[in-house]
Amino acid sequence: MGRGTFVRREQPEPFDFGMPAREEPSLIDLSLNFPVSEAEDRPLRRGLEALSKDPRLGRLLEYLPHAGRPRHREAGAAWAARAGLEARAEQIIVCNGAQHGMAIALAALASPGDVVLAEALTYPVFKTLAALLHLKVVGLPMDDDGLRPDALEAACKGGAAKILYCIPTIQNPTATVMPEERRRKIAAIAQAHDVTILEDDIYGLLPKARPRPLARYAPDHTVYVTSLSKILAPGLRIGFLAAPRRFIDRMIPALAATTWMASPLMAELAARLIEDGTADALVERKRKEAAARQALAAKILGPLPGALAHPNSYHLWLPLPEPWRGEDFASRARQRGVAVNPGEVFAAGGVKAPSAVRVCLGAARSRAQLEKGLLILRDTLEGSQHGALAIV
Repeated sequence: MGRGTFVRREQPEPFDFGMPAREEPSLIDLSLNFPVSEAEDRPLRRGLEALSKDPRLGRLLEYLPHAGRPRHREAGAAWAARAGLEARAEQIIVCNGAQHGMAIALAALASPGDVVLAEALTYPVFKTLAALLHLKVVGLPMDDDGLRPDALEAACKGGAAKILYCIPTIQNPTATVMPEERRRKIAAIAQAHDVTILEDDIYGLLPKARPRPLARYAPDHTVYVTSLSKILAPGLRIGFLAAPRRFIDRMIPALAATTWMASPLMAELAARLIEDGTADALVERKRKEAAARQALAAKILGPLPGALAHPNSYHLWLPLPEPWRGEDFASRARQRGVAVNPGEVFAAGGVKAPSAVRVCLGAARSRAQLEKGLLILRDTLEGSQHGALAIV
């Protein structure tokens, strides 16, 4: 009746959230959130060359304080200040990227069996970290402004929740930016229920204008995580945690247990890039290239119902028309030479996966390659047949 009965022709290939396209040159990678790579290697190369000629280089090959050298922690505080967060150097921990910082925070501040809250659609690695630490993830409803305060209030009333993980600025995967008033409400609820906020601000410097971090509104209840890896280059594995001293003292042993200390060589390079303004210049170039790629995506994909994007984001969120499912579409796109992530990999605990895919615009090696990939996605969307399904 109506649209008929759907008969599955073939099962989609199992979806692997990994790095397939980098090892398959013929595959256009729109699956991983790489920073756009337009010519950022020259200033990084200059920084590495200068570091290699520094007579004090040998000191960076020794054991150093777990939380980082004072100067490196000061650079972390300066980097957080770019996003509107005021923190002292003693409130900073240098870590091997934001992902490592998240692991440190969860290991130090939660215990096996604890409930950790997250946006309904969230960073997949957060779910993996929670599973490794035997934490229960509960996904909370979102709207166009991000996490809903009423949902957080309801989840906190039971008293079981210990941590709220969220990405308020260029949320992953939806690219939403939580307005300032919403941030005030979220922070107030967390403080009222003594819930620790784990704020992932990995994309926080991409918007030209942005609300202040959640940590500004709940400074005693927030662990703020940022990094240079996502915003400059993924191989620059340096991140920074900013938190009240009571949390810092608990997280340093977790840092020591996982890696003893962040790489002093990478921390020194990051500090120099921050101090001499190179990092700021690179961020501005990333913004411009991201904006150009978003404009290209809007031109090719057109006004799609429910699509979410930000002018300076590396990614966009693409809802799919019926009868597509995210995994089916991702499998069909891959068969046609394009890798994207289906909505299923982002659904937090207890959340039904939406029929959508995340499209990463920065992962393509050039605008020409991106254009080719987007055209394939558009053609797949506009196809008269589902591909994996046939209508009888």
